[in-house]
Amino acid sequence: MEARQSGSNRALRVARAALTRLMEPSDLPGLALVQVLGPQDALSLIQSSDSSNAQVEQRVTEVLNEAGTERWTGLAEVLTRWRPRLADVAPERDLATLERLHGQLLVPEDPSWPMALEDLQLGAPLALWCRGNHALIPEQEKCIAVVGSRDNTSYGANVSMEIASSLVQRDFTVISGGAYGIDAHAHRGALSSSLGMIGAPNQSAGQTIGGRARGQGYDGDDFADGAPPTIAVMAGGVDRFYPSGNEDLLRTIAERGLVIAEVPPGTNPTRYRFLQRNRLIAALCSVTVVVEARWRSGALNTAHHAESLSRLVGAVPGSVYSTNSAGCHRLLKEGSAVCVTDAADIAELAGGIGQHLTFEPEVVPALHDGLGTSDLLLLDALPLRTATSIEKLCVVAGLSAATVLAGLGRLEALGLAERFAGGWKRKSRK
Repeated sequence: MEARQSGSNRALRVARAALTRLMEPSDLPGLALVQVLGPQDALSLIQSSDSSNAQVEQRVTEVLNEAGTERWTGLAEVLTRWRPRLADVAPERDLATLERLHGQLLVPEDPSWPMALEDLQLGAPLALWCRGNHALIPEQEKCIAVVGSRDNTSYGANVSMEIASSLVQRDFTVISGGAYGIDAHAHRGALSSSLGMIGAPNQSAGQTIGGRARGQGYDGDDFADGAPPTIAVMAGGVDRFYPSGNEDLLRTIAERGLVIAEVPPGTNPTRYRFLQRNRLIAALCSVTVVVEARWRSGALNTAHHAESLSRLVGAVPGSVYSTNSAGCHRLLKEGSAVCVTDAADIAELAGGIGQHLTFEPEVVPALHDGLGTSDLLLLDALPLRTATSIEKLCVVAGLSAATVLAGLGRLEALGLAERFAGGWKRKSRK
């Protein structure tokens, strides 16, 4: 990734880096302050000894009111909340850490900033800490989120891997949260699409991956248009691969895809940060697919974020006996999600009108296709081996003689009945 290091742009980048350490994700008063003053002046105000500023407080209040947020406690209170963290603020150190990881700090002022995040409005992140060999996050139309339970079943694992692999083959980027379960299987499926299975837990150290040694760098030429096959959105810093059991997988994503976070290096993941991370996954993608989710699941939180952003949501159905699919069935029952069963269904949702259409498989027509009720009764009454009379057909089928005669004519024309000297029988089909 190419870092931009010069002039006022560098100062702006440093200010945003500092603010990500001072403010938690979706800290609306903080984000409103940045919107009012800009990142550099907002940081200067926090670093100053001023206890408040009436004019700034009024403007921040107006921004919060426009966003429809609840009444806030005022500038003085939030300043006292942020200032204890000033001692830990070292943006140059954080940027140097990111540079050692071959990463880049992406800020809203960059041309490559993903515009899909603007739909979060005031809740859009201050910056994105990115680690990987891909300089750009693809456009929203080319990104699909695949999420689900951490305690997946074998069914969920297979479905998520197959869907993710097929989506990458269709030139989509698969985005998930890097967690155990469905997230991990989605990432593995995306990575395996063109380079073989990657990041499996039992992979031994030093094993080659897709014909290259572990740790060897990758460039965008491995994938269509240089887009990453998969992106992991982290709740903690990109320098710490969490959960530790997925370290090999996340390291491979950093080599061949992209790992991103809105919190600086060294930040620990917390429950709040996980929930806030989900809004980024939903915002970056045109479709969010839930493969497996219990009745109360973090994956449903991502789906609800997607719905609130007017994004499409797909849910994979499972067994009615499986508690791991109860959340998916809940989404389908409430009408919050569309039933999807494979990548073709998902690609059709993601595309515009007429794009990525799913073609129905060709099916050999059955004998009874297109027959009315009386003709079906008559067909069932016709014997297979010996011919029978009109009178017997009337009794067996429960139809009048006129109806039987008319029906036999239609069945004969369709090649389903044939006439003999002794009556009628069903025509054999060779």
